[in-house]
Amino acid sequence: MLDIKFIRENLDLIKKNCLDRHVKVDVEELVSIDNERRDFIFQIEELRSDRNKRSKAKPSPEEIRELKAVGDKISQFEERLAEIDSKYHELLLLTPNLSHPDSPIGGEEAFELIHTSGKPTKFNFEPKDHEELMINLDLIDFERGAKVAGSKFYFVKNDAVRLNQALINYGIDVVSKYGYSLVETPDLAKDSILTGIGFNPRGSESQIYSLENSDLSLIGTAEITMGGYHADEVLDLSDGPKKYVALSHCFRTEAGSYGKTSKGLYRVHQFTKLEMFIFCKPEDSEKYHAEILEIEKKIVGALDIPYRVVDISTGDLGGPAYRKYDIEAWLPMNNDYGEITSCSNCTDYQARRLNIKYKKEDGSTDLVHTLNGTAVVLSRFPLAIVENYQQKDGSIKVPKVLQKYVGKKVIKS
Repeated sequence: MLDIKFIRENLDLIKKNCLDRHVKVDVEELVSIDNERRDFIFQIEELRSDRNKRSKAKPSPEEIRELKAVGDKISQFEERLAEIDSKYHELLLLTPNLSHPDSPIGGEEAFELIHTSGKPTKFNFEPKDHEELMINLDLIDFERGAKVAGSKFYFVKNDAVRLNQALINYGIDVVSKYGYSLVETPDLAKDSILTGIGFNPRGSESQIYSLENSDLSLIGTAEITMGGYHADEVLDLSDGPKKYVALSHCFRTEAGSYGKTSKGLYRVHQFTKLEMFIFCKPEDSEKYHAEILEIEKKIVGALDIPYRVVDISTGDLGGPAYRKYDIEAWLPMNNDYGEITSCSNCTDYQARRLNIKYKKEDGSTDLVHTLNGTAVVLSRFPLAIVENYQQKDGSIKVPKVLQKYVGKKVIKS
């Protein structure tokens, strides 16, 4: 979240930023509630101080009655403060991060194209979509997945399992060369951690599966668990940032998803993902944002899949991101590009919520900056490979960089 002091001192900037990001938050109401909140805190502290002074000596019956009245007033003020605090935090959590000055302003379609690699794949035969290809090769079973767990769940089979493991091992090998520590995270996180990262685990539009009668939810990304990894800690960043590459299962309701990008593996309820996450000093976050993008380009580029990089518009950033880049792979059967990775610089937005700081050289502390980015995701990566590498006979070529992991050059029946 943003610093309330900064919001008060930059009200016009915050209003414009909310407008640019298509977020409806009554910032003036937030400031008004904060003023009321601070006034109540001041009055409660004054009343407590007065009570403490008057209770040091043995009180008379009259003074006892007066002290009880003061105590009742404190209780009333605390009840009102709790109500004000609830609304205050609700509005503060809804207020999005600032936007990078170079982020394109506008809605979802206002992104800026900043890099392209390769040309859209052309075929000299009638191509098939990934779902048909994978079913024909006995690589996936959506029908039995739906029978066991419901629509958009699936079984991965045979060489598709090998392909998935190959992608994870390949991703780990690439990212590890940049000094990232390997982690496998829990699939669950406390709702307080989700809220700190910027997810609303119990909201009406939530993409999160929450566990009934608990304060736990299934994670939609390892960004959640890794963001919470150092919650309430003061980090030593004197030797450089904390860099992690985290493996986890991911669960998403995909509420409201529809259209051509919902077919097959593009939008599913469960998948495995390898996620990069960095905690760094504020002055270094743009440098490490560029590093994450460089790694993503290296991973996707070596798979020899046509792709492009887009700078996401302000209206499509989501609450925590200061700036975000997506890599979109060419998906032949959609005749379009589709997102397969993203990387975000969240500055101190998540760190303030989760109370993650670092120790400065002068001994003082300050909030860290957090960054995240997809290394490999085992839904859209296999989709892009299968459709781009399909052959006339229905077989699938294995990308050269994956062949040593899969153990074969072609997946066929």
